[in-house]
Amino acid sequence: MPETTSKKAKITLPSDEQILITREFDAPKHLVYRAYTTPELVRRWWSGHRGTTTDVEIDLRVGGRWRYVITANGGFQVAFHGEYREIVPDERLVMTEVFEQPGTEASDVDAADDAGAPVNTITFTEVDGRTTLSILVQTSGKELRDTILGSGMEIGMQEQMNVLEEIAISLAAE
Repeated sequence: MPETTSKKAKITLPSDEQILITREFDAPKHLVYRAYTTPELVRRWWSGHRGTTTDVEIDLRVGGRWRYVITANGGFQVAFHGEYREIVPDERLVMTEVFEQPGTEASDVDAADDAGAPVNTITFTEVDGRTTLSILVQTSGKELRDTILGSGMEIGMQEQMNVLEEIAISLAAE
């Protein structure tokens, strides 16, 4: 695999209801976007080094649903799902993100579950062949924002971003 930059994602808190994650990639935005939205590529980076992504469903259209399932290294499953609200290819995604309670089956998930869910606005900005990925997480309040921050998400997210960059760089060699 190609080497990644030594950069880390930066987390800031623009307001009591927001988390902003930014990370620079040594790859053009169309390749970062492709790695971010192609099921077989998401399967490779979503779990970072915390397990194996076992299921990736992406219906990449406004109103379309997505769902990712990880079997963590400890053997338990973790799943997330949401709905795409806005899609501008290679530029921007707006989508909800719901952490599923353990034991939830795909057949039990529907759009009603997204009520009050965080909304992620993901932007891909390119300068001189390098991409800045920004993820603005809009929550319903400070308590939810702080719960997300306290979940340990940063460690896994840093790993995800490193693997995502490796994949985007490797796509340039294809």
